[in-house]
Amino acid sequence: MQTLSVQIQDNYIPTFLEYVNKNKTYITIEDKNLKLDPYFYDRQKKLQQIKKDIDSGKTQMIDDKTFWDDIDSFLDTLEKWK
Repeated sequence: MQTLSVQIQDNYIPTFLEYVNKNKTYITIEDKNLKLDPYFYDRQKKLQQIKKDIDSGKTQMIDDKTFWDDIDSFLDTLEKWK
């Protein structure tokens, strides 16, 4: 048996997987991403959607300073509760 690395255009994936399923006696697919992280593709899809939402203006991204100010404020609140 031989191992090959194959790059497939996103829009061709369904066709390729259909071919693989029809020939699964001869072809085995091992996805390194899924071995390392079983939720890789779910996370990737969510991140792509978040990026689209930011690009379209549907979601607003806060700047670095605002983020850290909010974190500092939250930590101060926690310290007061001790």
